[in-house]
Amino acid sequence: MPFAPIDGRRLYYERRGAGPRLLFVNGSGGDLRRTPVIFDSPLGAKFDLLAYDHRGLGQSDISDRAFEMADLADDAVKLLDHMGWNHCHVFGISFGGMVAQEIALRHPDRIDKLVLGCAPSGGAGGASYPLHTLGDLLPEERARLLIPLLDTRKNDSWQHENPESFAVMFKEMAEAFRNDDGALPKGLQLQLDARSRHDTWDRIDQLKMPVYVCGGEYDASATPDALRRLAGRIPGAKFELFDGGHRFWLSDTSAYRHIIDFLEE
Repeated sequence: MPFAPIDGRRLYYERRGAGPRLLFVNGSGGDLRRTPVIFDSPLGAKFDLLAYDHRGLGQSDISDRAFEMADLADDAVKLLDHMGWNHCHVFGISFGGMVAQEIALRHPDRIDKLVLGCAPSGGAGGASYPLHTLGDLLPEERARLLIPLLDTRKNDSWQHENPESFAVMFKEMAEAFRNDDGALPKGLQLQLDARSRHDTWDRIDQLKMPVYVCGGEYDASATPDALRRLAGRIPGAKFELFDGGHRFWLSDTSAYRHIIDFLEE
């Protein structure tokens, strides 16, 4: 299996496809063993696509200390160094979009074009829902909170009218972010703690590369207003909302076409 040595730890990664180079930065709890995997998306047919598991998640080694978003950004750049990629496009989704903001601010010369999906700036620009608080909830409580948070259309009425779909989603959300004892895994807790301090608002206007900010109309975690403020803060940024919630790219598959168009134009 492919691992990159990063400061004494191993970072698991996968690379597939051909075309312009694209680094994909995954969201909270991301694990390349889980489906759907980004390589099976339309991006996999258009780009030389590189993705990885953040430290402490998936098959990557856990950190032995607390860390900040900047540390995760540096992990990504050291992976690029390992691959011999001097520059590439970057697409960060949710938590990964927050990491991607730090990559762009700390290493702007490494990014050709930047796509930020459902990833607010934090600070005065607005933050995503504080997922680090989920560890205090029972799995069932966590599920009932997450479902309408990730998509406001999945409210009580929808749940009552769609019992089978709700049951599938409830099981998925109850099992998300947990060990067998219901607690948050250590690696994820460290990740969410770093996420809770994410704030690029006072720096994000420094970005010079082309940036595309996108998200879902029905996302109550990374709200449309917060994404709109982020796009307005970045000089020349393109902004677009799609017919979906937090995982808008799954419910509105046209999002991939728009992302590809932006990266290829």
